[in-house]
Amino acid sequence: MFEATRQETLLKIDAVSLSFDASLILRDVNVEIKNVVRPGLSQGQVVGFLGPSGRGKTQLFRMMAGLQAPSQGQILVNQNGTLVPVEVGMVGVVDQHYTLFEHRTIGNNLMIAGSLAGLTSKDSQEKAMSLLKRFQLEDRWKSYPGQLSGGQRQRIAIVQQLMCSRGFLLMDEPFSGLDPNMKEEACELIAEVAAMDELFTIIVITHDVASAMKISDTLWLLGFERAADGSAIPGSRIQEEIDLVRLGLAWNQQMETAHQFRELNSKIIERFKTL
Repeated sequence: MFEATRQETLLKIDAVSLSFDASLILRDVNVEIKNVVRPGLSQGQVVGFLGPSGRGKTQLFRMMAGLQAPSQGQILVNQNGTLVPVEVGMVGVVDQHYTLFEHRTIGNNLMIAGSLAGLTSKDSQEKAMSLLKRFQLEDRWKSYPGQLSGGQRQRIAIVQQLMCSRGFLLMDEPFSGLDPNMKEEACELIAEVAAMDELFTIIVITHDVASAMKISDTLWLLGFERAADGSAIPGSRIQEEIDLVRLGLAWNQQMETAHQFRELNSKIIERFKTL
């Protein structure tokens, strides 16, 4: 088992509820993402929110990005040691479509992101080229998004957000539509990005249980509580927290071959039926 401790809070979802008209979508959601520290290593956080469709994952995603205000409660992010209410731009967002400006080159896309972050043109170009080299995409500076493969487009979308985010990256269904080889590449990429900085935090919203287990240190299962007759009580909540560090399943490249991995994967998939 890898040695690790959890220290200061980096993001806090504090008693968050969300309603649209008379419909309760999320009810009293509470989560704390803490800094995971491993001696001698730069270890960012990767956490996964899992749940069946229709459980409010997208709305929770929007609230963590500052794009949707909760009806009650608040979402706080760590900015220079202080927890402050999240605002648009504090958290980088990579959606399912890896949104880029299609009529602009990759270089221009990244320069725009740098400008929005307040960087000078010179600093934007230097940072963009450094990131592209890190992900072996420096030859794509003059390419257009339509000329990229799916994997390249995902990498560029992440680089775009790294140009302007402040240590947080939200990813919505990053494994959707990917074949097994591309899923493996996506997992490796997310792990690499997380390790870029001790405090860097990647939050993945997904229903792909196995892929989330491979990259995360913590999983939260989002779903309905059930009445005695089995009917769903309105408003999804966090039903379970799974600490993969404590279970010895985090950061293990061979975890898929472990009996414990397969057992937990099956357990979570079965749990989906009651969420």
